[in-house]
Amino acid sequence: MSRTDTSRSDGPREITVPLRVYKAITVFSTLFAVVFVIAGFGFLDAATAEVGPLAVVLSSLGVSTEGVVSLVLALLGLALIGFGAGIYVLGTRFRTPGMGNSQDDGDESFTNE
Repeated sequence: MSRTDTSRSDGPREITVPLRVYKAITVFSTLFAVVFVIAGFGFLDAATAEVGPLAVVLSSLGVSTEGVVSLVLALLGLALIGFGAGIYVLGTRFRTPGMGNSQDDGDESFTNE
């Protein structure tokens, strides 16, 4: 079966891996995603206000967070947030052999009884 075969139950963009690998991917992709998103918000905070921890470190180094430096910090913050989101999305593409997809469950009825 090819990777792009849509007749598979797990879809063309999902990768089936053993449970041990799935757990490792889930833990580390979530960890890295959270770290990158928090760092991104830290850079955005440093770009918009001069009271955050990163702004204090930069000011102690003699770097003013005004003008071009503020723009660079804001762009870096947005890039880090986007990178963290990308890591999380890629981490959610992995499945174990027995794992089903909630969209495949057609048994549920949504009628009021």
